[in-house]
Amino acid sequence: MRYKIHMHVLAAQDAFFLARRTRKDSPHTTAAYQRDLSGVNTLLAETLLSPVEELTMGQLTGANLRQAFGLFADTHAKSSVLRAWSTWNQFLTFCVAEDLIAGNPMGAIARPKTPPLVPKPLRGEDTPEQLLTAAAEGARKGRDPWPERDVLVIALGLVAGLRSAEMRTLTLASVVGREGDQRLHVKGKGNRDRSVPIEPPMERIVEAYLKSCKQRFPQGRFDRESALLRDRHGEPIGRGGLEYLVKSCFRWAGLNDRVPTGASLHALRHTFATRLAEDGANASEIMALLGHASLATSQNYIEATARERRAAVASNRTYRALKDI
Repeated sequence: MRYKIHMHVLAAQDAFFLARRTRKDSPHTTAAYQRDLSGVNTLLAETLLSPVEELTMGQLTGANLRQAFGLFADTHAKSSVLRAWSTWNQFLTFCVAEDLIAGNPMGAIARPKTPPLVPKPLRGEDTPEQLLTAAAEGARKGRDPWPERDVLVIALGLVAGLRSAEMRTLTLASVVGREGDQRLHVKGKGNRDRSVPIEPPMERIVEAYLKSCKQRFPQGRFDRESALLRDRHGEPIGRGGLEYLVKSCFRWAGLNDRVPTGASLHALRHTFATRLAEDGANASEIMALLGHASLATSQNYIEATARERRAAVASNRTYRALKDI
């Protein structure tokens, strides 16, 4: 069998994305795959002293990829290296299936161990309530204060468990159901749809926010497909704007020390999941509400609450003696 080792790498990658179209990947997923492939392409080209456009499939050897991934690891976090390794493994598996190369060389490239998921909820029993109260009272001072939006964003994390990307893809049509029985239709990671119930207090938060939108942008577009969350110009809020909003809410509320390192907006989602587990939700319920792909991921939140371990310790007979001391 003759393999297409002289085919350009960029052409093979175009074919890879074409083949994935039926998977209906989200734009976010596709963009991440493109960044991972492109980043290593550039380093391969530097290693081989060749323009990226002239790289061929025959040059994707274990030795060349090992060198390129080594350079990639020098400037990227472990999680980024792991993601890039996975992307290239999928791409090269596709190439083997399409008879472009004889075998997948990624087995020759070491990859970081997958770090265990450690939930990062907000610290402090009443921190969520303090954060919401501060936002509602307009604690966040900025160029254009908008407490109705601040409260909604924080609530979407704390009582609905939404990710940043999920918040940004919400439209007015995402709020469905009759008054008193509404829910959020969420397009989640991996294009997995889910429905998250919201209670009347959250319905009022949404209603107050939409009223403030119409006051701020009287000429704005408010049809069913319009973005729910907007920036101060009335445009759909971006990723950076959303992250900045949440971080500044923590700062103005004086709660920066309650936020785990490496988490801000995502800490709201972790708080939602952790409180569900603490209040007795099982892994299947958490999986459905958070849109996890794996039950094991949801189980981590239950294990993190340590209810079973605490119950086991409390049953220790020696504790009876402590009561009399």
